[in-house]
Amino acid sequence: MQKTAIIPINESSAGIASILKQEFHAETLSRTEVGDHWNHFDAFIFIGAMGICVRTIAPYIDDKHHDPAVVCVDSTGHYAVSVLSGHVGGGNELARTVAAAIGAESVVTTQSDNTGLWPLDTLGGKWGWHTLFEGSSNLLISKFVNKEPTALLLDIRDKGTDYLERTLPSHVTLIDTCAQLENGHFSAAIIVSPFLYELPKHLSAVRYIPQVLDLGIGLAHQAPLSSYEDIKGHLAQHHISIASQAIRNICTIDIKAEEPIVKEMLKEAPGSRLVLFSSEELNGVEVPTPSTTVAKHVGTSSVCEAAALLASNHGKLVLSKEKGKDYTLAVAIERNYLREGHIEIVGAGPGDPDLVSVRGRQMLEKADLILYAGSLVPRELTRCAKQGAMVRSSASMALEEQCTLMKDFYDRGKFIVRLHTGDPCIFGAIQEQMAFFDQHGMSYHITPGISSFLAAAAELRSQFTIPERCQTIILTRGEGRTPMPEREKLHLLARSQSTMCIFLSASIVDDVQRELLMEYPADTPVAACYHLTWPDQRIYRGKLSELSKIVHDNHLTLTTMIVVGEAIDNRAGLSELYSKHFTHLFRKSIDEKP
Repeated sequence: MQKTAIIPINESSAGIASILKQEFHAETLSRTEVGDHWNHFDAFIFIGAMGICVRTIAPYIDDKHHDPAVVCVDSTGHYAVSVLSGHVGGGNELARTVAAAIGAESVVTTQSDNTGLWPLDTLGGKWGWHTLFEGSSNLLISKFVNKEPTALLLDIRDKGTDYLERTLPSHVTLIDTCAQLENGHFSAAIIVSPFLYELPKHLSAVRYIPQVLDLGIGLAHQAPLSSYEDIKGHLAQHHISIASQAIRNICTIDIKAEEPIVKEMLKEAPGSRLVLFSSEELNGVEVPTPSTTVAKHVGTSSVCEAAALLASNHGKLVLSKEKGKDYTLAVAIERNYLREGHIEIVGAGPGDPDLVSVRGRQMLEKADLILYAGSLVPRELTRCAKQGAMVRSSASMALEEQCTLMKDFYDRGKFIVRLHTGDPCIFGAIQEQMAFFDQHGMSYHITPGISSFLAAAAELRSQFTIPERCQTIILTRGEGRTPMPEREKLHLLARSQSTMCIFLSASIVDDVQRELLMEYPADTPVAACYHLTWPDQRIYRGKLSELSKIVHDNHLTLTTMIVVGEAIDNRAGLSELYSKHFTHLFRKSIDEKP
């Protein structure tokens, strides 16, 4: 947590100071104490006149890489001004946070913030990349904010590169290779890559180095430390530096853990982890260049390649085995980071397009193919697709047809969204698709969504967990064409009389009611929720003994959520969380003695 000091300049600042002290868990200092504590705090918040703030801090200012953040709030609480270390120290963000806490307006004067441009000096930290400026950082930033032609080279794909592509300024051009920097068109370059490519001398550049490489190493017994320089030179030929913070894991066989070269590598590779594998684990990995000699000595036909592949979750070798006198090297990267084909399984939410997650919408906007569950997901959710994207409903497709379509786009390096209703991991039928992706070594990820049981709670205006009455929610379905495991029959689950949310069961409601009545009282509240959050949403409340009649009389079929339990419409039973008599980490009970 950021260590913050509050400096109230006069008595009229006391009210604001009290709020900020509580909000930021801050300490209060007088103006005369600032100098003694300048290097002990991450941030200082002055409350009072700007001139007094500036004169107080002036003797202690060093540079933006060492100064703490300073924000000044006027004594009336109308403005929160970022004064010092806006980017690197976080002063700009602090000003916004302070303003929000007291209902003020934040004032930020940094040009990149006010023009909506990327803050190049702090951009890497936001996405977990190491930042390395080639030449003067101020010169590069000046060129960038003045909108001189800038090249952007992206070697990987992660959340940060997705953000850069989504927010690409008009004066920035996305390029594919460093060779495109040679034509003299660009005066600045931004490179996101674990590789240290050679750049033209005239070019102002910043490298953002993601820690995504897994280095596998095999060593002769007690390989001399002098070989370490040879290893570094070998890697440098492939634009890899151990000291660049690009290496996530240094991997080898467990019997080499104490080798001097391994220890030296760990000293020089900030943030890298040592990952050790047994010979049995390594021997189970298929590699391009196995060795019978290695197998004879350590019980596995590969160390460096197998270790790198295991550490990267069976990713891709970007450097196959290379041999030195006393060592072998290989480097791999997880497939999720590759700028190749990718499938994002996205949860669409319960139906209302506004309820898809921010990330889910971003995925839909960048997709080359959107394959959506047309029988359950409104087509309106796909209206944000980019020009030229293919949008198809899977309602009439068998699994094989869906997979063939997705693989066709994947093999062409395209970005695919498989859009499922609610949250894809709850009755989403994604397991068979993931099995196909795994079989073909395809990169995929899941973006969660709001499940319909959560929408039911919201639309019923009910808290599904009631203190001391009901602390469990059961998500299940009735037994229709898909058999239920014997231990999960509805009447067995009903014994706890928890809040039960029953999916996909309106067509077998008679059986559902019969089983529930074996354990729940007949007057237990129920709700049948049809098309939750859709424009034609309908919700019917009643008692469990009336459930079947409610469903049949209102012709409820697909996309109906059945909720059972005393939590529906319950307003009895209060949580202690906000009681003034309850102590927790952030607040003491009024009954406790000081």
